[in-house]
Amino acid sequence: MAGFAGFDLAVAALYVVALALLGVLSRLKIRTLNQQFLGARQARWPMVGFALFAATISSTALVGVSGSAYAHGLSVYNYDWVATFVLVAFCAVVLPTYLASGVFTVPEFLEKRYGRFTRTYVSGLAIVLFVLVDTVGALFAGSVLFKLLFPALTLWQVSALLSLCAAGFLLIGGLRAVMITDTVQALILIGSCMVLSFSALSLVGGWEALTAQIDPAKLRLVRPADDAVLPWTGLISGLPLIGFYFWCTNQYMVQKVLAAKSLDHGRWGSLFAGGLKLSTLFLLIVPALCALVILPGLERPESVFWAMIVKLLPTGLIGLVIGAFIVSLMSSLAATYNAAATLVTLDFIKRYRPHTSERWLLNAGRVAILSVMGISMLWLPVMSRIQDTLWEYLQAMLSYAVPPVAALFLLGIFWKRANAFGAGCGLVIGTALSIGLFLGGEIFDLIPLHFLEAAFVIFAASALSIVAGSHLRPAPDWNDISGLMFMRAVWQRETAQLRTVPIYKNYRYLSLGLLALTLVVVSPFL
Repeated sequence: MAGFAGFDLAVAALYVVALALLGVLSRLKIRTLNQQFLGARQARWPMVGFALFAATISSTALVGVSGSAYAHGLSVYNYDWVATFVLVAFCAVVLPTYLASGVFTVPEFLEKRYGRFTRTYVSGLAIVLFVLVDTVGALFAGSVLFKLLFPALTLWQVSALLSLCAAGFLLIGGLRAVMITDTVQALILIGSCMVLSFSALSLVGGWEALTAQIDPAKLRLVRPADDAVLPWTGLISGLPLIGFYFWCTNQYMVQKVLAAKSLDHGRWGSLFAGGLKLSTLFLLIVPALCALVILPGLERPESVFWAMIVKLLPTGLIGLVIGAFIVSLMSSLAATYNAAATLVTLDFIKRYRPHTSERWLLNAGRVAILSVMGISMLWLPVMSRIQDTLWEYLQAMLSYAVPPVAALFLLGIFWKRANAFGAGCGLVIGTALSIGLFLGGEIFDLIPLHFLEAAFVIFAASALSIVAGSHLRPAPDWNDISGLMFMRAVWQRETAQLRTVPIYKNYRYLSLGLLALTLVVVSPFL
């Protein structure tokens, strides 16, 4: 079985069963939407941080980031260190605004700020992205492993097995079960990847020996403006926008922070996740760079993670990694299904049937989970024919789809003149431009614009459309939107409150520490 011993498979099976039982035994008895979708808001900061990090060191990242690093070098790390700056902004501005509004979903917040059309539009877009990006990416990553383990299985059979396991786990345990298993298996994956990285570096003779044997261009974070993978123009323009969407407006990620027991725990957990994100340089990218020396010429970059696992790790630990990968995959799928079901249930069904009982809504949410599962399985064969790396596919999809949403949030939080008509203009014009640039740049190769540069163009056009459209209609009533914006008075009031908070609990000092650490880590590669 492609280098996997029977003992490894037994260890993997035992690990999966143990983690599944842990999640189920720790479940709440689900009677309310709050318990199903937000884990009754009981999560402490370590759980929040590990859940966020586990979502980013998921099966998709293990396969996708490793594959991109093997194919293109260190530049893929830009997606990780930029996230620390985004998370600092999230803790300071976005999270307190969410919690003050008392919302369950991100589109629900947008409805309060802009009206129903915006909520429906953004919620529908999020559901589409869950299917075309998050779920399908995870299933594709899982198929890489399962085709190695069981070559006779078809792609459809692999996706059906993984989807059914993930959906069943979520339906039984809810979000709390997902977050608890995330916390445990994140620790396992971190430890296993550390062993892999040390082993790989030892085999090539250390970092200096590695850098002497590979192309120096693959060791730079900042690439030329004409670089086909990640030009510096896209690094400073489009990439922060994609990060803002992913961490600040993506229901899949935000929902984990909204499950925190308090604003402080949400902030500490988010910053903790930012610190953990910096470790992906050593955990995922260094082993892939070493593979350029150890395993040159792999036909498929996405296979590098498992090729290195089989070559360098001992029997038993390989099984543990397989088990952690499978749990990560199921957890990622379950969290995505949960987020999609939340949007379907609360942003569509409850909105159009406001007097529906919670029991009926819970059942409808479970049907929604199964529906999303089925659609993602049908789309997977289409994605499996992508021509470039998995990671680039995922980032390109986000780059064309989400800039209008980022423009909505930023103007909605900071500019009180933004109104519903302007939001509609921004969404319609931004989406039309997105489709045009996608077809012209990615399909017909007529527009020489990198997808991250295209993201900034779409964002700018959307923002200008929001501003122009907002001036064509009266300004919104200040009493209706004052609690949905971040104002100087909010910052000043919080400053006064933080004077009595110890430095180690003050999120502002913790944020500065995280930013300083980020600069120390990335500066040698700029």
